[in-house]
Amino acid sequence: MVTRDRGERVCLGVITGAQGVRGEVVIKSYTEKPEDIGSYGPLTDADGARSYDIEIVRLAKKGVIAKVKGVGDRDQAGALRGVELFVDASLLSEPDEDGWYRSDLVGLQVVDGEGGLVGAVVSVQNFGAGDLLEIELAGTSRTEFLPLHHDYVSDVSLEEGRISIILPKDLWD
Repeated sequence: MVTRDRGERVCLGVITGAQGVRGEVVIKSYTEKPEDIGSYGPLTDADGARSYDIEIVRLAKKGVIAKVKGVGDRDQAGALRGVELFVDASLLSEPDEDGWYRSDLVGLQVVDGEGGLVGAVVSVQNFGAGDLLEIELAGTSRTEFLPLHHDYVSDVSLEEGRISIILPKDLWD
Protein backbone atom coordinates (compact mmCIF):
# COMPACT_ATOMS: atom_id res chain seq x y z
CA MET A 1 0.00 0.00 0.00
CA VAL A 2 1.26 3.47 -0.89
CA THR A 3 1.29 6.01 1.91
CA ARG A 4 0.35 9.48 0.81
CA ASP A 5 2.10 12.40 2.43
CA ARG A 6 0.73 15.89 2.76
CA GLY A 7 2.34 18.01 0.10
CA GLU A 8 2.44 15.24 -2.50
CA ARG A 9 0.09 16.19 -5.30
CA VAL A 10 -1.83 14.21 -7.90
CA CYS A 11 -2.99 15.52 -11.28
CA LEU A 12 -6.77 15.14 -11.63
CA GLY A 13 -7.16 16.69 -15.07
CA VAL A 14 -6.17 19.35 -17.54
CA ILE A 15 -7.95 22.36 -18.99
CA THR A 16 -8.16 21.76 -22.73
CA GLY A 17 -9.74 25.03 -23.83
CA ALA A 18 -12.55 27.56 -23.59
CA GLN A 19 -16.25 26.81 -24.01
CA GLY A 20 -18.61 29.56 -25.17
CA VAL A 21 -18.24 33.26 -24.45
CA ARG A 22 -18.98 33.39 -20.70
CA GLY A 23 -15.61 32.12 -19.52
CA GLU A 24 -16.38 28.44 -19.16
CA VAL A 25 -13.57 25.93 -19.70
CA VAL A 26 -13.39 22.35 -20.92
CA ILE A 27 -11.57 19.98 -18.57
CA LYS A 28 -10.27 16.56 -19.45
CA SER A 29 -10.82 14.81 -16.14
CA TYR A 30 -8.74 11.83 -14.99
CA THR A 31 -11.13 10.97 -12.15
CA GLU A 32 -13.20 7.77 -12.37
CA LYS A 33 -16.36 9.84 -12.79
CA PRO A 34 -15.33 12.93 -14.75
CA GLU A 35 -17.60 15.27 -12.79
CA ASP A 36 -15.90 14.28 -9.51
CA ILE A 37 -13.01 16.62 -10.35
CA GLY A 38 -15.18 19.38 -8.89
CA SER A 39 -15.59 17.68 -5.51
CA TYR A 40 -12.03 18.16 -4.18
CA GLY A 41 -12.23 21.86 -3.46
CA PRO A 42 -9.76 24.29 -5.03
CA LEU A 43 -7.20 22.68 -7.33
CA THR A 44 -3.72 24.02 -8.05
CA ASP A 45 -1.43 24.26 -11.06
CA ALA A 46 1.66 22.06 -11.49
CA ASP A 47 3.91 24.03 -9.15
CA GLY A 48 1.17 24.83 -6.62
CA ALA A 49 1.51 28.58 -7.14
CA ARG A 50 -2.02 29.22 -8.47
CA SER A 51 -5.32 27.94 -7.17
CA TYR A 52 -8.43 27.25 -9.26
CA ASP A 53 -11.87 27.04 -7.70
CA ILE A 54 -14.01 25.20 -10.25
CA GLU A 55 -17.75 24.68 -10.46
CA ILE A 56 -19.01 21.92 -12.75
CA VAL A 57 -21.63 23.17 -15.21
CA ARG A 58 -22.29 20.00 -17.23
CA LEU A 59 -20.73 17.03 -18.96
CA ALA A 60 -20.10 17.07 -22.71
CA LYS A 61 -18.50 14.69 -25.20
CA LYS A 62 -15.32 16.73 -25.18
CA GLY A 63 -15.04 16.82 -21.38
CA VAL A 64 -16.32 18.50 -18.26
CA ILE A 65 -17.62 22.03 -18.78
CA ALA A 66 -16.81 24.18 -15.75
CA LYS A 67 -16.65 27.74 -14.47
CA VAL A 68 -13.40 28.88 -12.87
CA LYS A 69 -13.84 31.49 -10.16
CA GLY A 70 -12.53 34.84 -11.41
CA VAL A 71 -12.71 33.90 -15.11
CA GLY A 72 -15.43 35.83 -16.88
CA ASP A 73 -14.80 35.72 -20.62
CA ARG A 74 -13.57 33.49 -23.42
CA ASP A 75 -10.11 35.10 -23.59
CA GLN A 76 -9.45 34.48 -19.89
CA ALA A 77 -10.73 30.91 -20.22
CA GLY A 78 -8.60 30.31 -23.32
CA ALA A 79 -5.50 31.49 -21.49
CA LEU A 80 -5.92 28.55 -19.10
CA ARG A 81 -5.56 25.98 -21.88
CA GLY A 82 -2.98 23.37 -20.91
CA VAL A 83 -3.14 24.06 -17.15
CA GLU A 84 -2.96 20.78 -15.28
CA LEU A 85 -5.13 20.63 -12.17
CA PHE A 86 -3.67 19.08 -9.02
CA VAL A 87 -4.96 18.14 -5.59
CA ASP A 88 -3.10 17.30 -2.39
CA ALA A 89 -2.77 13.50 -2.38
CA SER A 90 -3.82 13.28 1.26
CA LEU A 91 -7.36 14.27 0.15
CA LEU A 92 -7.66 11.20 -2.07
CA SER A 93 -8.93 7.86 -0.88
CA GLU A 94 -6.54 4.94 -1.15
CA PRO A 95 -7.06 3.00 -4.38
CA ASP A 96 -8.45 -0.53 -4.35
CA GLU A 97 -6.07 -3.36 -3.54
CA ASP A 98 -5.30 -3.82 -7.24
CA GLY A 99 -5.51 -0.11 -8.03
CA TRP A 100 -3.10 2.80 -8.18
CA TYR A 101 -2.90 6.39 -9.26
CA ARG A 102 -0.96 7.37 -12.38
CA SER A 103 1.55 9.26 -10.23
CA ASP A 104 2.28 6.03 -8.30
CA LEU A 105 3.81 4.52 -11.44
CA VAL A 106 6.53 7.14 -11.97
CA GLY A 107 9.89 5.76 -10.87
CA LEU A 108 8.88 2.09 -10.99
CA GLN A 109 11.23 -0.34 -12.73
CA VAL A 110 9.91 -1.93 -15.89
CA VAL A 111 10.73 -5.60 -16.47
CA ASP A 112 9.97 -8.00 -19.30
CA GLY A 113 8.33 -11.43 -19.03
CA GLU A 114 11.61 -13.06 -17.98
CA GLY A 115 12.31 -10.44 -15.32
CA GLY A 116 14.93 -8.62 -17.38
CA LEU A 117 15.22 -4.88 -16.76
CA VAL A 118 13.72 -2.84 -19.59
CA GLY A 119 13.95 0.56 -17.90
CA ALA A 120 12.00 2.85 -15.57
CA VAL A 121 8.79 4.84 -15.85
CA VAL A 122 9.56 8.56 -16.15
CA SER A 123 5.98 9.74 -16.74
CA VAL A 124 2.47 8.69 -17.59
CA GLN A 125 1.05 10.65 -20.52
CA ASN A 126 -2.32 10.83 -22.20
CA PHE A 127 -2.53 12.50 -25.60
CA GLY A 128 -6.20 11.62 -26.05
CA ALA A 129 -6.23 7.93 -26.93
CA GLY A 130 -5.46 6.49 -23.49
CA ASP A 131 -2.69 6.43 -20.94
CA LEU A 132 0.87 5.75 -22.07
CA LEU A 133 3.86 4.81 -19.93
CA GLU A 134 6.93 6.81 -20.89
CA ILE A 135 9.81 4.46 -20.19
CA GLU A 136 13.48 5.45 -20.08
CA LEU A 137 15.23 2.42 -21.52
CA ALA A 138 17.90 0.85 -19.31
CA GLY A 139 21.43 2.06 -20.02
CA THR A 140 20.29 4.90 -22.27
CA SER A 141 18.65 8.30 -22.06
CA ARG A 142 16.17 7.24 -24.78
CA THR A 143 12.49 7.02 -23.86
CA GLU A 144 9.72 5.04 -25.50
CA PHE A 145 5.96 4.94 -24.98
CA LEU A 146 3.96 1.83 -24.14
CA PRO A 147 0.16 1.77 -23.81
CA LEU A 148 -0.98 1.33 -20.22
CA HIS A 149 -3.27 -1.50 -21.25
CA HIS A 150 -3.56 -5.14 -20.22
CA ASP A 151 -2.32 -6.20 -23.68
CA TYR A 152 1.08 -4.67 -22.78
CA VAL A 153 1.13 -4.45 -18.96
CA SER A 154 0.76 -7.80 -17.23
CA ASP A 155 1.35 -6.73 -13.62
CA VAL A 156 1.85 -3.60 -11.53
CA SER A 157 3.40 -4.15 -8.11
CA LEU A 158 3.81 -0.97 -6.10
CA GLU A 159 5.18 -2.96 -3.17
CA GLU A 160 7.96 -4.44 -5.33
CA GLY A 161 8.47 -1.19 -7.24
CA ARG A 162 8.04 -2.78 -10.66
CA ILE A 163 5.81 -3.12 -13.67
CA SER A 164 5.91 -6.30 -15.74
CA ILE A 165 5.27 -5.74 -19.43
CA ILE A 166 4.61 -7.82 -22.51
CA LEU A 167 6.72 -6.48 -25.35
CA PRO A 168 5.43 -7.24 -28.83
CA LYS A 169 8.26 -8.44 -31.07
CA ASP A 170 10.08 -5.54 -32.72
CA LEU A 171 8.05 -2.88 -30.86
CA TRP A 172 11.20 -0.85 -30.19
CA ASP A 173 14.13 -1.41 -32.52
